[in-house]
Amino acid sequence: MMRLTGAGLMVAGVVAVGLAVAGCGPSDDEKRAAADAKAASFTPPSVTSRLDFGSAMTRRFRALDRNADEFIDKTELPSRNSRLSRLDRDKDDRISAIEFSEGMLGWFDRVDANHDGTITSDEREAARNDPDASAAIDKTEPYKRER
Repeated sequence: MMRLTGAGLMVAGVVAVGLAVAGCGPSDDEKRAAADAKAASFTPPSVTSRLDFGSAMTRRFRALDRNADEFIDKTELPSRNSRLSRLDRDKDDRISAIEFSEGMLGWFDRVDANHDGTITSDEREAARNDPDASAAIDKTEPYKRER
């Protein structure tokens, strides 16, 4: 029979505690399920250039302008309480292509925190969490790009 010394007992105790704690963690199936859930909801980092954003906003304007009269009126807005109505700078109850473009590019430039001409997913997330940036579309002054 083997006798353990004080140091040997301490090592045996640490190993026993380690094994007990290891048994308390998630099982392999649980780890796999968590990894699958994380992979399913994964959103890769994205970068949107100013040029791509401008093109997307032109397409958005065309989609909203259902009667193709080069204006978005109240009947064409996505909802009656749309924040897009704040882009109507001249208060004629319709948004011209220029007002839409300037307003949306102004929003882009305010969200582009480092002014490198791109919005990353981190900048987009920061804007969502910042009341001033998320309300940036409400600022309808004429477009002026800052550099």
